[in-house]
Amino acid sequence: AETHLVEKENLGGTCLNVGCIPTKALLHTAELYHAVRNGERIGLKGESVTIDWQALMNRKQSVVRRLVGGVGGLLKANGVTVHKGTGELAGPGSVKVHGAEEEVLTADVVVVSTGSVPVKLNFPGADLPGVIDSTGALSLPKPPESMVIVGGGVIGIEFAALCAALGSKVTVVELLPEILPGIDSEIVLALKKNLSKEGIVFLNGAKLESVNQAAGALAAKVQVGAETREIVAEIVLVAVGRRAFTDGAGLEASGVKLERGKVAVDENYQTNVPGVYAIGDCNGITMLAHAASHQGIAAVEHALGHGGTHGQPIVPACIYIRPEVAAVGITEDKAKEQGIAYRKGVFPLAGNGKAMIDEGESGFIKILAGAQYGEIIGVHMVGPRVTEMIGEATLA
Repeated sequence: AETHLVEKENLGGTCLNVGCIPTKALLHTAELYHAVRNGERIGLKGESVTIDWQALMNRKQSVVRRLVGGVGGLLKANGVTVHKGTGELAGPGSVKVHGAEEEVLTADVVVVSTGSVPVKLNFPGADLPGVIDSTGALSLPKPPESMVIVGGGVIGIEFAALCAALGSKVTVVELLPEILPGIDSEIVLALKKNLSKEGIVFLNGAKLESVNQAAGALAAKVQVGAETREIVAEIVLVAVGRRAFTDGAGLEASGVKLERGKVAVDENYQTNVPGVYAIGDCNGITMLAHAASHQGIAAVEHALGHGGTHGQPIVPACIYIRPEVAAVGITEDKAKEQGIAYRKGVFPLAGNGKAMIDEGESGFIKILAGAQYGEIIGVHMVGPRVTEMIGEATLA
């Protein structure tokens, strides 16, 4: 198919520019820094190891730049025409491009993949300098001495681990009774124990009320149950998740149905308007880059008549901290909630030589299988390198 792509900023989306890739570049350095500073127990002595923040930022940008360039090269090699500007659906098969020049593209099929943006919270002091979102956290001028992170989901916890490893004093404020909703509760308990040892303070069932300036820092007022606490920190990071981004895309005016801000799609990722598809974060099904790629393939195959539905894919998820977390399938909590009969096997990594060498013997691997047939319905891991092992569990 003759293919045109409209992009207002950099190619590669959230993951590549302001998500997984730059975060992992920083986490990689933080992990090595932590290992060297705590290396005596493994026979490693590093004298006065310090972080060169500017060099780290330059490396992060270099990795992103090379990958963005690679995406551009792939588009060019495949004959895709890239239009710089903002795309607006102007009815089925028509897209207005608002760029240096206004133009209208017509097509048999339009795929909406406008992604997501950080959720903003409205509270007194939300616009103060030093109150940032996850995008801002990737471009700080230096590692903060102290930080309050509002939100104990995957994004908040990755930043908490990163900053703690770099020496920041970190407090996580989470509204729900526990951090990492959606992750198996046994995994969460093990992880929290490890992160607490790194000095991270967790406030669960806590709500941020306001932020004020206080002697060159910020004072976050937090309601914890019946108690009000004030936490002074250099930075307040608001990381309460991401929302589908459809602003200005012309979807509703073109008759495309939205449900709570997300684009509603069927099993082939087609909207209620024939010939208009929506993939990735904007449909809110699974906000992960590899899921978006899968959805794109499924949508295009359906649009061009190459087969039907892909069905519900099995999607693994990873948290890149120390210790790593990886999961696929149903959690034990959900199995109980839904009345699914299951059998459970748990292997503590204290009995695994490689895990011991990697100082991950506090981790474990949990496998859930259907009670009647023994089919694998969930795998949950916490420990060294589990993000590299989850692929096999997904296949199984």
